Amino acid sequence: MNRPTPLRYALLPLAIACAFPAAAEDSTTLGQVVVTAPAMEAPLTVTTDPRAPRQPVPAHDGADYLKNITGFSVIRKGGTDGDPVFRGMAASRLGILLDGEMILGGCGMRMDPPTAYVFPEAFDRITVLKGPQTVKYGPGNSAGVVLFERQPKVRTGFSAYADASLLAGNFGRNDQVLEAGVGNAGFYGEITGTHSHAQDYKDGSGRKVHSAYDRWSTSGALGWTPDADTRIELTFAKSDGKAAYADRSMDGAKFDRSNVGLKFEKSRISPLVAKVEAQVYYNYVDHVMDNYSLRNQTGMRMLSNPDRETQGGRIAATFDLSPRTSLETGIDFQTNDHSLRSGTDFATKPRTPDMRFSSWGLFGELTHDLNAANRLIGGLRVDASKAEDLRAPSARDSGGKTDDTTLKAGFLRWENAFAPTTTLYAGLGHSERAPDYWERSKSPGGTASTFFVKPEKTTQLDTGAIYAAGPLRASASLFYAKHTDFIQIRQISLLASDALNVDATTYGVEGDVSYALGNFWKTFATLAWTHGENDSTGKPLSQIAPLEARLGAGYDDKTWSAGALLRLVQGQKRFDTGYGNIVGQDIGASSGFAIVSLNAAYKPAKGSLISVGVDNLFDKTYAEFISRGGATIGGFTQTTRVNEPGRTVWLKANIAFR
Repeated sequence: MNRPTPLRYALLPLAIACAFPAAAEDSTTLGQVVVTAPAMEAPLTVTTDPRAPRQPVPAHDGADYLKNITGFSVIRKGGTDGDPVFRGMAASRLGILLDGEMILGGCGMRMDPPTAYVFPEAFDRITVLKGPQTVKYGPGNSAGVVLFERQPKVRTGFSAYADASLLAGNFGRNDQVLEAGVGNAGFYGEITGTHSHAQDYKDGSGRKVHSAYDRWSTSGALGWTPDADTRIELTFAKSDGKAAYADRSMDGAKFDRSNVGLKFEKSRISPLVAKVEAQVYYNYVDHVMDNYSLRNQTGMRMLSNPDRETQGGRIAATFDLSPRTSLETGIDFQTNDHSLRSGTDFATKPRTPDMRFSSWGLFGELTHDLNAANRLIGGLRVDASKAEDLRAPSARDSGGKTDDTTLKAGFLRWENAFAPTTTLYAGLGHSERAPDYWERSKSPGGTASTFFVKPEKTTQLDTGAIYAAGPLRASASLFYAKHTDFIQIRQISLLASDALNVDATTYGVEGDVSYALGNFWKTFATLAWTHGENDSTGKPLSQIAPLEARLGAGYDDKTWSAGALLRLVQGQKRFDTGYGNIVGQDIGASSGFAIVSLNAAYKPAKGSLISVGVDNLFDKTYAEFISRGGATIGGFTQTTRVNEPGRTVWLKANIAFR
């Protein structure tokens, strides 16, 4: 993965844009020049455009895009495939859906979290729903839900389009994205291809970090729209990649994903039935990890090849019960099978199933307008969840056994348009989460199993306000949660870990404010803080990121723009060594840091945008508190945590043809 950076390709769109201006209006992806901190514009909802240039420049995966949203952090393992953490909650507490489809990784050590298979620029919108304040997207989403969504183009006649972007930066970084589509009022076809490559980056002290990666994806959709209210769509996706990791003794040599899905939507069926939708999908992940493909290895060669097959679907209907009341109700289901095989001759070996999961859920979510200013939103959900341990009884004491669980969830939220400028809200939600594959598969030692760890229960209060008037826009959200049977991971030794239930409390706040100084200048600030307590031990709850603030200013006259970002992170002194989540455990205190980044952009013509930036301007050496510890790797310096990249310079070009 050490090939030269094709910088000349990154400059190509600039030449094209200057020579052949786009024939139509700017594409939606060029509306905001540089996204630094997407704001909350509706109660507990944040929406952002994944195709807009942003700073700091993210890796080409889902987690790195989420870290720019207030309240998110990322557990760094290398250059890509980090695990997103929201309000101190990681892994399956945070639902990740791709166009309504659930995707799950295969690696027992979380090399491939769901966001590792997300190529954000293949989507039109990322939506974050905070807290247990919806029941429509599956069970157990106590921290919230992240929706990566495409939006089919609406056509009244024949049209064709193409959008492209290229990015180049130091440390060998280069990305290419191309989307094209064609269609008319009755049919359409769309296809997207992405590729991203990076070499090992250096931290602020000039130390190389084992972090190179190469990723590609192809996805597409074929749709039939016999009328304005009906859509049938067939989707597909194929992706693969490889990634070096600085936190462990193996790297990811293969991240192969295959996907196919089918959707049906019908709107305005009758005065009562507003919409009916149905969806089925199939996801297959084939992952390979080894200790020799991407690093020098003089000892014994090791290789593991887990896979995961996931099938699911959803049927839902929206009813207009009255002019003030609507109800969305439906059922969803999901099954997934996990298997393993190992050895350098793995391709000749049969796979050995180790666990199987299934769930069926029934949900209903009702919205009722009390009057012109107030409304209530509430929902209930029940899931029948089943886990089967397919391992032999001689391998684990739970081998051959089954765990059946009924999970319940619900919420009630009040929203108030206090004035034309202000929205207030408060909601109480409850969510129950069955232990996932990683929690059930921990090995305390011998044949002991954590398969029957208890389900986790979260009850949370969310409240806040949104204000927008003239040049000022601000929002704040506060939460307080009690976690019963919270599933914590304890690291016992290098090869042994345990999953145990504790009671815990978390609370915190996120806020953002922006102020426009005239027509061209704008300032903004964000704040995120979470506090966690292990009520069972009286110690701090582990893997909680410290207080973080961002301050920024920008200029934009619709042709030229520029901006500056200051990220401030407090040192974290509250930790519980050896305890954490399925991704990582606390390893001690961390220091605070301040990072300065700059950006600028130019629109040479409609439909084109050239942006440039420098992240970590002063080449600061730093690491996130929740990031993994550095491993001993030949040719690299071991660090306490995996350090973040040093000074990073990047150039991005977007062009849209309509």
